[in-house]
Amino acid sequence: MKYITILVDGMADYPIDELDGKTPLEAAEIPATNSLARRGEVGMVKTVPDGMAPGSDVANLALMGYEPEVYHTGRSPLEAASMGVELSESDIAFRCNLVSLEGEGALESRRMLDHSAGEISNEEARELIELINEQLGSDSLRFYPGVSYRHLLVWKDGPWGFELTPPHDILGQSIADYLPGGAHGQGFLDMTARSLELLESHPINTKRKERGENPANSIWIWGEGKRPQLSSFQQRYGLKGAVISAVDLIYGIGILSGLEPIHVDGATGNIHTNFDGKASAAIEALSGDTDYVYLHLEAPDESGHQGSLKDKIRSMELIDQKVVAPVHAALAASGQEYRILILPDHPTPLSLRTHVAEPVPYVLYDSRQAGEEKAQRFSEASGKSSGRYFSSGPNLIGHYLSK
Repeated sequence: MKYITILVDGMADYPIDELDGKTPLEAAEIPATNSLARRGEVGMVKTVPDGMAPGSDVANLALMGYEPEVYHTGRSPLEAASMGVELSESDIAFRCNLVSLEGEGALESRRMLDHSAGEISNEEARELIELINEQLGSDSLRFYPGVSYRHLLVWKDGPWGFELTPPHDILGQSIADYLPGGAHGQGFLDMTARSLELLESHPINTKRKERGENPANSIWIWGEGKRPQLSSFQQRYGLKGAVISAVDLIYGIGILSGLEPIHVDGATGNIHTNFDGKASAAIEALSGDTDYVYLHLEAPDESGHQGSLKDKIRSMELIDQKVVAPVHAALAASGQEYRILILPDHPTPLSLRTHVAEPVPYVLYDSRQAGEEKAQRFSEASGKSSGRYFSSGPNLIGHYLSK
């Protein structure tokens, strides 16, 4: 039996007047996914436990089969694992975004324009983060360059006690009420203000503004955490697995659980990612001795954060065309039994431009049980009307991976 989870990050949404009351998922042309839904199982799953923030770290842990209440110790340590940064038990890791702040004057007077600094290139970002590390780092504080706007800060033997806000939660808002706080927040506040001075007039940002792109004119520190201890996925589920993504967070969960990380050239985490390459990598892995692939696709989530209805719909259509259809065709032609699970980790409603903790729809297709077609498609409404509901991600994953 082969298994593939196609995780379409942030796909779920709310009905939109512009779409005559449909959600983007309902408006998207996704024939391959809807074909699986008609011959498969559609339902709803709660991916974010009560009392936990609806981050991709929490939700993807749950959908890889791990209870966030037990295993979640923060987002950044998961990213550190993917980046090959070793953390001791006393180290604290933080996500460090390069962001675009709009306005003039002091830090407190600015607004959060873009949490991704216009999805800055890896090369530009590396130069800026290396400058930040040179000017703001120390023997105990070190900045590590990551992918695009996503970077890492590690505080060796660091303290605990911060009040930090994800930048994608405050898009378009004044940052004055969301600056670093808590018992040890003043140092990060000072570093953020200093980063604005260092980056605002940097030649990279001057050129970005000349090209009409958002500048990476500040850092934004958030997502603190300590090194987690995940049990082995293979021991837990009896399957040899792999993970494919463009995001350090997802690779980090996979690495810590013993999944093989498979990297794809041109994988960006946005609508311009290498969808074909990701699908090919998944097909190749499943054609060998890999039993299970977790294929993560970020584009709908990024489109949701950017507030782009057009890109959110288009990204789902590209995933259906370039990922779902060829993966299903390859598995069907393999002669092996297989299951395909397609779902988002959380909704990222365009009206809010951030994550919410509401349950999400899923479709589960089993090649052994595909029978007569049902009058259903893959959507939020279809999931709710099905009557099938899993109260946690691990419960759904146990059902999906059962022999």
